[in-house]
Amino acid sequence: MKAIRVHDYDHTPTLDDVPAPVLRDPHDVIVKIGGAGVCRTDLHIIEGQWKDKSGVALPYTIGHENAGTVTEVGSAVTNVAVGDSVILHPLATCGLCSACRHGDDVHCTHSDFPGIDADGGMAEYLRTSARSVVKLDPALAPADVAALADAGLTAYHAARKAAEVLRPGHTAVVIGAGGLGHIGIQVLKALTAAQIVVVDRSAAALQLAKEIGADGTVVADGTEAQQVLELTGGVGAEAVLDFVGEGSALAAGIAMLRRAGNYYVIGYGGTLEVPTIDIISTEINFIGNLVGTYNDLVELMALAAQGKVHLHTVKYRFSDFAQALDDLHHGRVRGRAVLVPDGEFVETR
Repeated sequence: MKAIRVHDYDHTPTLDDVPAPVLRDPHDVIVKIGGAGVCRTDLHIIEGQWKDKSGVALPYTIGHENAGTVTEVGSAVTNVAVGDSVILHPLATCGLCSACRHGDDVHCTHSDFPGIDADGGMAEYLRTSARSVVKLDPALAPADVAALADAGLTAYHAARKAAEVLRPGHTAVVIGAGGLGHIGIQVLKALTAAQIVVVDRSAAALQLAKEIGADGTVVADGTEAQQVLELTGGVGAEAVLDFVGEGSALAAGIAMLRRAGNYYVIGYGGTLEVPTIDIISTEINFIGNLVGTYNDLVELMALAAQGKVHLHTVKYRFSDFAQALDDLHHGRVRGRAVLVPDGEFVETR
């Protein structure tokens, strides 16, 4: 089969011929990939930022946002059958550790992360676990929802946490209305009655934010913190969801937060620098977010099937993966980039 593989860091991956995966465990599921999301984390992997953390041996196949059709199942698999359309939770988890038994499987102590520390889904086929597959509603096509498997899941995970403490009359600020942020806005709109204010540099991104549910928008021009404070009567927002996580967004985001507010860190690349006295004197909280649980993905797919969350995508042929990576790197992708097998690609751009 064809697979997009990293051979050397800081070099463009190549499209290789490799053996197709086979069943190895009674709980294994083989999926024919119908869509593979192209994530900024893929760029970081190629650049080598993950080489020490993942410990993966090169070459290997990238791709951690995957959806497709089941082609084979192990003898113990009962939740899906051959022919089912599925989306794949990014982690193949054990189901036995304390985290899994508490439903917090994103912190499984014995998991594989295809596309990060094991062969991923930028390939014709991927082997995963029955614990990782979520059957899709007939209204959802794999290529249309593939990027929800990580980008959408991460955004949902953070927005769901925020929604648990947000109340009518509260304000939630979303910093960054890009690939993850535009999903987070829709999730907040579906789960909470709080006022949603979106901050971004891009006029196009802010227009999209209005179209998908933002109650207000603020241009990130250096005065965004003051603008948010004015919108909230000088007290700040109860929740800030930072989908940027670097540059001036961090300082501005913290300045927007009210006393006892929650700051959800989703984007990464920068460094939080907050005097400890400021944290204790205002009792503000910083909350990290990494992917999400299997149940989070099930809930997100329910919202997608109901039409409450729509993923804005730009689709590319598998053979045009290098163009997809380059477009993402240079900020030319509105929403999320998704690779589709050449034989199933339909031109939409």
